[in-house]
Amino acid sequence: MTYSEVYAHWKADPEGFWMEAATAISWDQAPTRALSDLGDGLYEWFADAKVNTCYNAVDRHVEAGRGEQTAIIYDSPVTHTKREISYVELRNRVATLAGALRAKGIEKGDRVIIYMPMIPEAIEAMLACARIGAVHSVVFGGFASNELAVRIDDATPKAIIAASCGIEPGRTVHYKPLLDGAIEQASHKPDFCVIFQREQEVAELIEGRDVNWHGFQYGVEPADCVPVEGNHPSYILYTSGTTGQPKGVIRHTAGQLVALNWTMKNIFNVDPGDVFWAASDVGWVVGHSYIAYAPLIHGNTTIVFEGKPIGTPDAGTFWRIISEHKVKTFFTAPTAFRAVKREDSKGEYVAKYDLSCLGQVYLAGERADPDTITWAQDQLKVPVIDHWWQTETGWPIAANPLGIETLPVKLGSPAVPMPGYDVQILDEGGHPMPAGELGAIAIKLPLPPGTLPNLWNAEDRFRKSYLTTFPGYYETGDAGMMDEDGYLYIMARTDDVINVAGHRLSTGAMEEVLSGHPDVAECAVIGVADSLKGQVPLGFLCLNAGCSRSHAEINAEVVKLVRDKIGPVAAFKLSCVVDRLPKTRSGKILRGTMVSIADGTEWKQPATIDDPAVLEEITVALRALGYAK
Repeated sequence: MTYSEVYAHWKADPEGFWMEAATAISWDQAPTRALSDLGDGLYEWFADAKVNTCYNAVDRHVEAGRGEQTAIIYDSPVTHTKREISYVELRNRVATLAGALRAKGIEKGDRVIIYMPMIPEAIEAMLACARIGAVHSVVFGGFASNELAVRIDDATPKAIIAASCGIEPGRTVHYKPLLDGAIEQASHKPDFCVIFQREQEVAELIEGRDVNWHGFQYGVEPADCVPVEGNHPSYILYTSGTTGQPKGVIRHTAGQLVALNWTMKNIFNVDPGDVFWAASDVGWVVGHSYIAYAPLIHGNTTIVFEGKPIGTPDAGTFWRIISEHKVKTFFTAPTAFRAVKREDSKGEYVAKYDLSCLGQVYLAGERADPDTITWAQDQLKVPVIDHWWQTETGWPIAANPLGIETLPVKLGSPAVPMPGYDVQILDEGGHPMPAGELGAIAIKLPLPPGTLPNLWNAEDRFRKSYLTTFPGYYETGDAGMMDEDGYLYIMARTDDVINVAGHRLSTGAMEEVLSGHPDVAECAVIGVADSLKGQVPLGFLCLNAGCSRSHAEINAEVVKLVRDKIGPVAAFKLSCVVDRLPKTRSGKILRGTMVSIADGTEWKQPATIDDPAVLEEITVALRALGYAK
């Protein structure tokens, strides 16, 4: 079947489509219906089923005779460690850990916070919770104490599983003092904490509260998989980049299993047994969906990578891992490729490795500018696919579904909506916009399985955040357009559409132009307040390594480029060269914070920021231009 046939099949019979996809899952009690409409914009999928995530991700592969297949490859250039864990070994490790949690009183429905670096034990902790029906909430390892405390108070966990430390290039991140500080600040106190002691740093345990990862598992009875209802929460994941109270996105068990399993072949084009690598972190949604769950549910080998795209040890790390571990599909963020391209624009490191195993590369997390995609295609000689989704959706909204059909690539577009998503471009009044016109991107309800059914203990906030602006739709918070062929273009977050003298302009479109300049490795455009025009665009440029041309010359060239490509209406006259851009740990550029600094309005340092010192550098650059007063 072609993509359009598959999409039409879904549209004609949405529930039949997903019931068919559900046959690939091993049920304790199969669903009798796909969708439950709870009224008032709330829906659930496969609610009357009974199923266990850990069984589907681990045990069933062992029982099918594939126990010796590698489930997890751990590759840690920062600790010079490599390790492989088979499905049978994973089952035994997870069952014992789950048994130890159960012996300490963790039961179905209890919450467990996981605060760990990129080590296999983080995946094991997630699976152990799923095995006994506990609801896990992974908090990015190394998050500040106050941010962890907020999540402890919201999720009220009975236990916290943490590691003694995380390893970053050149430094050790001391997790245990951060955890102790968070528990001290939080009103809610966990019953106990499990600490995985890493040899790089052994943490001090608090008697009566903390137990050692290995010690507390000694002599326990391994736990069997506990079947849970289809609408039982699998996990809570707090969205990144939010200030104040974070939003706890929840994922229902059955919908997650069905949707994620479907994506592995149809979107990411891997068969069971293939090696799939998502270079992300378990603290983000990509880590949940495409490091921990989807690859294992589908019977793939997944890679847990503890390192960086550059500097661990060089810009060839990605290519070494792909070559060494025979990766078929690679998934990373555009920002990672931009970092590699900045260090190795000619692709000298690419040439050192045999990448014949690689079938395709997927990019998500930030807009993939055409220049980065073109560079990657030229270097890797495989399809490089931009795709678009959110923490809330848990899997791609729009993609080029290589496992169904390879569609023509249109640079700047994450291609077409996936089955399950009826994507519409709406004006401010909620009316559909014609092809090619910029508007708010919304998805007609109901959302497909595997997406968020609600927020944790915050239904009013769920409605206000997603369902109120456009009744009958889920509001994505992104702005963009759709062309005549049904290809989607994500131009900006809705708050990144700027209004220049009455013209609505996308900062994303300007970034696309700037990133096409041969000396520009990475860029960001924000709208700053202007007394005459309301807002004007301001560009920040990071240059390629080794570029020695004058900044004034480059600034003049990019201003001319935007004028030529978008027109004088963009009023693009200001840009400055900076060493780096402020980003979250997942690679998203903190444009909103930059706008607040430029306009001199009150702002709070985002909890998810990678390096707070960058904001100082941006402030200095803005002051030199007459902003940030």
